[in-house]
Amino acid sequence: MTDITPEYLRPRLQGRENDSHKHDYGRLLVIAGCETMPGAALLATGAALRSGCGLVTLHSTTRTLLAAAVKYPSAILSEDPGSHFSTLPEKLERYSAIAVGPGLGVSPGIINALMDLLGEACDLRIPAVLDADALNMLAILADWHELIPPGSILTPHKGELKRLLPCRNDAERESLAWELCAETGCHIVMKGYRSRIFSPGGECLVNTTGNPGMAKGGSGDVLTGLIGGLLARGYSACDAAALGVWIHGYAGDTLTKDNTAEAYDSQDLISHLRDGFCTL
Repeated sequence: MTDITPEYLRPRLQGRENDSHKHDYGRLLVIAGCETMPGAALLATGAALRSGCGLVTLHSTTRTLLAAAVKYPSAILSEDPGSHFSTLPEKLERYSAIAVGPGLGVSPGIINALMDLLGEACDLRIPAVLDADALNMLAILADWHELIPPGSILTPHKGELKRLLPCRNDAERESLAWELCAETGCHIVMKGYRSRIFSPGGECLVNTTGNPGMAKGGSGDVLTGLIGGLLARGYSACDAAALGVWIHGYAGDTLTKDNTAEAYDSQDLISHLRDGFCTL
């Protein structure tokens, strides 16, 4: 196992050329939120906008987009006509990565839309960050391994991982996680205390930032947007996951130091993502 530290991450950081423009830094598609859970989409979008990604598009319901237009005017908006994820955005091929899952809800219609999305992403070889309800819906499907686009990242917490990989104990589940990475070419971020990243090549990275103050609703949505933005920006899946968990955890450490573990919420994490970037 390898610890994720500043020394590990600094050689992997990508710079920005003076003679460059937004299209040089990737385009992320965020598919998140529904009529009753718009906040998850805003958290993921806000984090993506602070990842260094060139362009961020949020595909969601009308209610969610109205809130996003006010809070994040630099995001591009793609409207889904339903009360939940039901249609694919136009010209999926323009995106360099997709982040999908926070606040989507679970229903047959959403499952069908997710299957269509992942099928097209596989054909176009667009990597995806799969989190929250996207993982919960995959767990319902037979042969869901075949729906994972190459180079993708799965970010389950313990409960989601149990649904994805049901087995007798954690040790067996960890073995299944290795097998899934090898089979699909994906990386798995096992979220929690000292989050671990499993890679297809058998490497295990262990995060060294984060604290119990981050155990609040929405923290995972912020991580999804951040990792998605890094993936779209051009980092490898392994480096995007490692940078994402470390910077996300460092933001939480800064907030806990300044505010105690109790007195901040997941929205505050977004404005403190800069702390990790500055430290690196």
